[in-house]
Amino acid sequence: MVLPPDLTRPVECLAQNMFISAPYIAQVAAEAAFDCQDELRGNIARYRRSRDHLLAALPQAGFARLSPAEGAFYLFADIGDRSNDSVAFCERMLREAGVAVSPGVDFDRSRGNRFVRFSYCGPEDDMRAAAERLSRWR
Repeated sequence: MVLPPDLTRPVECLAQNMFISAPYIAQVAAEAAFDCQDELRGNIARYRRSRDHLLAALPQAGFARLSPAEGAFYLFADIGDRSNDSVAFCERMLREAGVAVSPGVDFDRSRGNRFVRFSYCGPEDDMRAAAERLSRWR
């Protein structure tokens, strides 16, 4: 950064407070988060139930080729047997079934046209409703 000499030290101090360590209030908030183990376990259990429900329901709705659910709260589904345009497929699914998913091209420009991404981080009732809607949609 190019600054007048009289501003160099004040900006340096400001930058140190912004980039060298997290702000104090963020540190206090992070510390408090470690006290919320019951809530954390509850969220993990809720995500697990939603994931398991979608893993069972999506193949019955025609999404048989799913990625392993090994990380965040997302499932990738191969839609290559139904479409080669994930954007158009997602738009049609939203319009006709009322279920929103992300087109694979948002995550993989070269091969994502044949994939969609489901998220299971929403309310469990929404996950069940989405699975039910998709079971009636083709």
